[in-house]
Formats: sequence, C-alpha cells, structure tokens
Amino acid sequence: MTPQTAYPRYWRPEPAPCLDRRQRAWLRQPGALTAGLRTLGELRLFVRREAVLALPRAWADEAGLQAGAAVWWREILMTIDGVPSVQACSFTSWSASLGSWKAMRGLGSRPLADILYQDARIARSAFRFGRLHTRQADQPWVVPQVDAAIEARHSVFTLQGAPLLVAEYFLPAFWRLAGRSGATAPRRRFPLCGCE
Repeated sequence: MTPQTAYPRYWRPEPAPCLDRRQRAWLRQPGALTAGLRTLGELRLFVRREAVLALPRAWADEAGLQAGAAVWWREILMTIDGVPSVQACSFTSWSASLGSWKAMRGLGSRPLADILYQDARIARSAFRFGRLHTRQADQPWVVPQVDAAIEARHSVFTLQGAPLLVAEYFLPAFWRLAGRSGATAPRRRFPLCGCE
C-alpha cells in the first residue's frame, strides 16, 4: 500500500449504512483491535514497510499535519490462523517519531497497541470510516481479486500535542473468519485503557 492507494475517496463519521450489524460492530470496536482479533484465532503481525515519506494533502488534513511534511510511515499485515485479515498503516511527523512517538520506531513485529494503551496522557479521536476498492495496480494489498471492497477506519492518537494516525483495513477474508460458526462479534468494550 502507498499513502495514495490507502486513502479512500472520502472518510465519514459513521460506517456505511449498507453494512450489517456484525461489520459495524467490528468497525466501531474501541480499544486495541488486536485484542478483538485474538478472539478469532491465532494472530500474527508482519511489518511490510517502515519508511520516511512525504505526506499527501488528504492524509495531512486527516492527521492535522502539514501537506508534504516528512512522516514516519509504518505498514503491517495481521493474519488470523494464517489468513491475511487486516492491513494497517500508521504515521506521525518525522520529528515526533524521534520525540513523543519514538517508541513506534522500535516495535518490530509487536502491535502499536503495546504503546498506545499504556500511557494515560494519550488521547484518541473519534473514528472515521471509509471504503476502498482494489485495482490491478494495487499490488501491496493482500487481496487476490481486483475490485475487492475493503472497509477501513482510522483515528488519531495525540501525545504531548503530536498526532499519530492509525488506519486499519478489514480485508474481505476477515469477514469470512468473523462470520464463521462459533465466532462472536466484538463485545461493546474491550478492557479499558487510558485513551478511550
């Protein structure tokens, strides 16, 4: 994924009305998404890319950063029982990645949740929701078919005035796993942490 292919046409304050109750529950799930994903099976996380990138205007507006600013960009893939289920990206300004958010640079294959929910000073914005459709050129997406619909959400975490945007993309295979026999929809609230 790139900043361009990871950006839906627009973000909205509520999930799309055509989604079913289970899909809306997952998209609205507060707290660490990884906590919910672990209820579905064995969760593994793979880092796909970490790099310094220039931030396009659309993402800059969502994060409250300056367009063209250098950011530390991190992309991951999460699998459940070996099935690619959720892709995610996160970014903060280059200067914040050396300061307030420097811990995100040393995570390796650990989830970002390991740092986001341990500090009561961290505040989290409301979610915004979007939908992407993959194209043939979107090779970084772990989706076998072209024109697959990918439901997305993002929120912004703030620490010492520095924003960190986290966007999560629910791949089509995820909904099959979440809908299989015995799977439960996320509880209304996972264990509370300081930034709810």
